[in-house]
Amino acid sequence: MAKGHKSKMEAKKISNGVQEKILVVDDEESIVELLGYNLKKEGFKVIGALDGEKALDLAKTANPNLIILDLMLPGLHGYEVLRLLKKNMHLSHIPVVILSAKTLEEDIDKGIQLGANDYVTKPFSVAEIVIRVREILERKNLTKS
Repeated sequence: MAKGHKSKMEAKKISNGVQEKILVVDDEESIVELLGYNLKKEGFKVIGALDGEKALDLAKTANPNLIILDLMLPGLHGYEVLRLLKKNMHLSHIPVVILSAKTLEEDIDKGIQLGANDYVTKPFSVAEIVIRVREILERKNLTKS
């Protein structure tokens, strides 16, 4: 195995041995399914939401370890979801990766300023998303120890 890469079994466990849970939020069901399938294959538990309101509800009730968040959502826009997540003391610790077709520098800057941990533009590589998710969770878990 290449140095620095975790096996599937190592990727899905956090320090207390519980499977890591990823919340995927996108109004395109095919993207939620694609990412869900590939993240599950890598050992993660995945839950999905197709709009901002459901995303906030699941963030509060399902306790995800990381959120992949689209910006252009029906109802609550992704930036508003991110702002509300980071404003809530019970949710602000959850890392967020924005996945969006918005590619302008000002959009990316706004996402990072609102508290996103990473920003990936569409079209995207599933492998790249998996690597970024894994790296963010590894950093998060290192800061816990």
